[in-house]
Amino acid sequence: MRVLIIGGSQFVGRAFAAEALAAGHRVTTFNRGVSGTDLPGVEAVRGDREVAGDLERLVSGRHWDAVVDTCGYVPRTVGASAAALSGHADTYLYVSSIACLPDWAQAVRPVDDDSPAHDCPPDAGPDHADGDYGVLKAGCERAVDRHFAGRTLHLRAGVILGPHDTMRMLDAWLWRMRVAEGEHRRVLAPGNPEVGMRLIDVRDVAVFGLDCLADGRTGAFIVNPPEKNTTFGELLTECVKATGSAAEPVWVDEGFIAEHGVSPWTDLPMWVPDTARDTLVWAAGAPRARAAGLACRSFSDTVRDAWEVVRDRPVPELPLAAGCGLSLSREKELLAAWDARGGAAAG
Repeated sequence: MRVLIIGGSQFVGRAFAAEALAAGHRVTTFNRGVSGTDLPGVEAVRGDREVAGDLERLVSGRHWDAVVDTCGYVPRTVGASAAALSGHADTYLYVSSIACLPDWAQAVRPVDDDSPAHDCPPDAGPDHADGDYGVLKAGCERAVDRHFAGRTLHLRAGVILGPHDTMRMLDAWLWRMRVAEGEHRRVLAPGNPEVGMRLIDVRDVAVFGLDCLADGRTGAFIVNPPEKNTTFGELLTECVKATGSAAEPVWVDEGFIAEHGVSPWTDLPMWVPDTARDTLVWAAGAPRARAAGLACRSFSDTVRDAWEVVRDRPVPELPLAAGCGLSLSREKELLAAWDARGGAAAG
């Protein structure tokens, strides 16, 4: 196949480029050349998807079997790209998000492949719905559908992890374990270690999407492991194992976490409280994707390979970024407070 990847140098786009090249496809990437480096073997076209002239130059004299859009967040912008490409590509694969389904975002009931998406117009700008990520993703899907009617493939991905992750949620836990040496061996671990999770490797998303394109599939697919493939306890255990750390997770109950103003998901990446309402975020299966051939590798492989990418880099300051983990000093304060109330023995 001849494949155009909008993006292609970072995380999801990089994975699509790598898997497409490995499968023998001809790959063009379209990006500004600012955020990352294109993989050897691709035809790299420099340009900005928000600049009409750059889109016109991209499509001039070219035709692809498929477009893979990995970095579309604003319906109006995605629509402009789809409009420019509508006569120059056969199929448009849009990497959406399970967050486009309101029942998932509100954790009211489990979602499935036929759950309705948020109501968002295809020409919405970045400020629509106060910039809500899931709402705008739904609008982006409609923007693609407007110009590629009947020729669209929407991958409504769950929580994607793996090598080169720009969100760095897994990296945050890996580095926290790696620096957990000496007096900092103890690591605050949230809630119930037995809560099941569905976490998907970015490479499995890419392989599935490319296979669907090759098979001529269209429509919307939740892209998640068919079954819960790890627990939070196993997640942290795998991080300890991958890093070769002596870290010791200290499991702290939810009431204590809430009492001390620790934010789920941001201060403690990928964690939500273990309640009937909130753990519905891990309930969405992917029967349609599974029937179409989705295969998911072992989660331990995902953790190991993510660590291999970053292990030789200088030890970063924690948290890695705003909203991605606790600082070491804040964590020590919390563990001291937990010990003081008899939650765990100091050591």
